[in-house]
Amino acid sequence: MSESKHTAGCEAASGSVKEKLWNSNYCKAMAGNFMMFFSFYLLTPLLPIYLDAQFHADKDLIGLVLSGYVVAALIVRPFSGFIVDSFNRKKVLMLCFFTFFICFTGYIGAGTILMFAIVRTLHGLPFGATTVANSTVAIDVLPSSRRNEGVGFYGLSNNLAMAIAPSAGIYVYSVTGNFQLLFWISLIVAFVGFCMACSIKQPPRPIVENKPKFSLDHFFLGRAWLMAINILLFGFCWGVMSNYVAIYGKEELGITDGTGLFFALLSTGLFISRLYGAKSLREGKLTENALQGALISCVGFTLFSLSPGQWAYYCSAVLIGLGNGRMYPAFLNMFISVARRDQRGTANSSILTSWDCGMGLGILAGGVLAEYIDFSASFWSASISQIAGTLLLVFMTRRFFLERKLSEEGRQ
Repeated sequence: MSESKHTAGCEAASGSVKEKLWNSNYCKAMAGNFMMFFSFYLLTPLLPIYLDAQFHADKDLIGLVLSGYVVAALIVRPFSGFIVDSFNRKKVLMLCFFTFFICFTGYIGAGTILMFAIVRTLHGLPFGATTVANSTVAIDVLPSSRRNEGVGFYGLSNNLAMAIAPSAGIYVYSVTGNFQLLFWISLIVAFVGFCMACSIKQPPRPIVENKPKFSLDHFFLGRAWLMAINILLFGFCWGVMSNYVAIYGKEELGITDGTGLFFALLSTGLFISRLYGAKSLREGKLTENALQGALISCVGFTLFSLSPGQWAYYCSAVLIGLGNGRMYPAFLNMFISVARRDQRGTANSSILTSWDCGMGLGILAGGVLAEYIDFSASFWSASISQIAGTLLLVFMTRRFFLERKLSEEGRQ
């Protein structure tokens, strides 16, 4: 009781402006992040149709062309974390965001499928770097007492963009049938996001003395290696689910037009969970949030794997969204909590790299299992990976995190 009174007194003494969560710079970072994800995911569901209609590409070639950006983003993220921590973060963000924005002109001008593949792959580089730089700047402009809560809310901009953008793109295409218009819309939206990033005023960073000139921690946060394995297991599940749910619903359950509803329910779960979990994140209950989210996701993936019918198909979407919306922000805060201030970029890139590795393995394993066994085997592999990740969190990762968590002074 005395501790809570002392905390409240400190917060009151620090001043309302200093401790304000929704400050203008944080809102600009969130808006820029929304614009970035909206412009990117506006095109994502329609690019296979575009490649088929424009270049008459077969399915194998389409998959190869579209997977290039994932590989590029995965490669660049460890280096982007080092760059964000080593140079002026605002300037790095502006450069990365500008490159991300200008890459949309390549889609407009690509006249061959080879040129399109090159543009799509190269686009993954600034996309991967900008996600790291923007989230790191957002963390910098948050007051320290509201950081856990702010990180949780920041992810809402991703979720909202990924929920709205695909449906908006499909609607525009159904009305106009014009892919060039979609490319121009993405270009304009990305430019607005770039302007938002340029207007952020970042507080000065103190110089870190006696920092090693070269260390593996410049590229990957070694202090968080076990948490990275945990995130990889959870990312595996997401890779299987997000890439094969549409064809699974069509072939196994006879759902031909329900994929949009599935992802809408998934995004709704993510949105509600992040809002609901904000208070406990503010109170610092990171491992509790992570475990609760992992357990809810276990139920969701297992229900999906059992596939008793369409009701389970849609119910599992809500549960998976609720679970991941609770689990991922907690893990992101856990990564940040074991990193020094000058390692925030590395912490961001480390969790994203681990998640991408898990997703990539999930895409690969899910496809192999579906081809040689069936889709049920693919989704059971996701369920098993989710359960394994939850058990790892319960018996090892929680203690691992608490032993390595830095005090607020240690993170300055």
